[in-house]
Amino acid sequence: MYNEFTMSELIVLVNDAGQPIGTADKLEAHHADTPLHLAFSCYVFNQDGKILVTQRAITKKVWPGVWTNSVCGHPGPGEDIVSAIQRRLHEELGMTAEAYQVVLPTYRYKTPPFNGIIENEICPVYVARATSEPKANPAEVEAHNWEDWHDFVASAARDASNAYSWWCKDQLKQLKEQPLIHLYSGSAL
Repeated sequence: MYNEFTMSELIVLVNDAGQPIGTADKLEAHHADTPLHLAFSCYVFNQDGKILVTQRAITKKVWPGVWTNSVCGHPGPGEDIVSAIQRRLHEELGMTAEAYQVVLPTYRYKTPPFNGIIENEICPVYVARATSEPKANPAEVEAHNWEDWHDFVASAARDASNAYSWWCKDQLKQLKEQPLIHLYSGSAL
């Protein structure tokens, strides 16, 4: 959610139980001691079972230029997570999706420092089915590809140089055996 007076995006700060305890400006809150806040990740598959993989714009403050899952972001105050995913899919990729399902409802992580910034999030992870093709916003997305699920998982697992986001690699450890992923990707367990 954007504050209409300052045009800043507000994120929802949460306690260890995931209950909202306040808000903060998104850009100001991300630093070496980032407070715990609410986020989401979504893995979007097309009708052929390919996963949409995105490269974050090199101008982004947090993890610039790295490859990651289809879309990730922060719900604004009072915004439900599926609405936030839909908003960010539109803002980042100019696309739509359907059949949203949560696959890791309680996922939580804290990254090591990257360019002096630590991510610290309670971040439910979703899957969805694309209903349009991406038209990337260059301020958000440097590049994007439709990839085979198993190839994507293998590439991310081999990454030792932060070519992929830390949270994506961490999520994939849990996602690769999830039945919903295999339903969306059309692959066998």
